[in-house]
Amino acid sequence: MKPIWIIAKKEFRTFFDSLAAYIILVVFLGLSGFFTWLYGSDIFFIGQATLMPFFSVAYWTLFFFIPALTMKMLAEERKTGTLELLLTKPITDWQLIAGKFLSVMMLISVALLLTIPYYISISLLGPIDHGSVWSGYFGMLLMSAAFTSIGLFASSITNNQIVAFLIALFIGVFFLIIFDVLSSSFTGTAAYFFNYLSLSTHYESISRGVIDSKDLVYFLSITAIGLLSADSVLSKRNIVE
Repeated sequence: MKPIWIIAKKEFRTFFDSLAAYIILVVFLGLSGFFTWLYGSDIFFIGQATLMPFFSVAYWTLFFFIPALTMKMLAEERKTGTLELLLTKPITDWQLIAGKFLSVMMLISVALLLTIPYYISISLLGPIDHGSVWSGYFGMLLMSAAFTSIGLFASSITNNQIVAFLIALFIGVFFLIIFDVLSSSFTGTAAYFFNYLSLSTHYESISRGVIDSKDLVYFLSITAIGLLSADSVLSKRNIVE
């Protein structure tokens, strides 16, 4: 566990050594704040104390931001040769991937913590369902974990950051949009199957305050498959070499 934590801290510091973390935090807070308080379905338009406008914006914002965070984590190190150097140290492929995964989740947690003032401000405007708010944040973390694992897998199969970004988005679109569309286009077992694969179905359930075991299994399964697939790609590289 110690190597994972060391890698996670190193990667987390790297985010802030560059402008990446600051840009993402500012843009994330700016977009979510603008659409929560000023534009479209903002809380003043809805006329009730709810954080749903924020969660709706954050849902799409993180969909684009997470691939941007993960695209270079393995692809860039493979391209520059630092991946080979790093793996000569007494760490396993899995510890490397887990450390990088943890560092992204730490940055996302910081971004979400910085939105707590939204929650406090809205709660002062009227009665708010505190349970649905916290479950909404929990759903954000689960969704972020799934997208982060997909992004790390995409970054593990190429040495081009842009390609890794596009692959992560392409896979994410299936879980976010395509499976949802297919579920409404079919009936019976096929509709149920595609509906279960749809990430939005499970996220909406949790964001309403309903935490079901099938939703937890869904998110944890995607996260595990993504991380294990990335680990498998690195392991195959070692076998080939």
